Amino acid sequence: MSQAVDAAVAALNSKMPGGFAGSAKIVIKGEGAIMLDGSGARAGDEAADVTLTASADTFKGILEGNVNPTAAFMMGKLSVDGNMGLAIQLGAALS
Repeated sequence: MSQAVDAAVAALNSKMPGGFAGSAKIVIKGEGAIMLDGSGARAGDEAADVTLTASADTFKGILEGNVNPTAAFMMGKLSVDGNMGLAIQLGAALS
């Protein structure tokens, strides 16, 4: 597991201590994937209701509050595949 994935898992579990209603996969390009569900965040690459894909820099910026998830999506820096409603909920939770 990469340092970027480890750091993202820790940050997600801190930001969302109650987990996430639904299942989401966050793919950090070149680093790995994170699964997020009602149990919290963990490294993994399984099927999910929604998949978000971004570079390590973009995702780090989202977690640190320097990058707005909606703006990243609109600029093509964040791609979403699957349930857009869950993606919006996740984006709001990370903002």
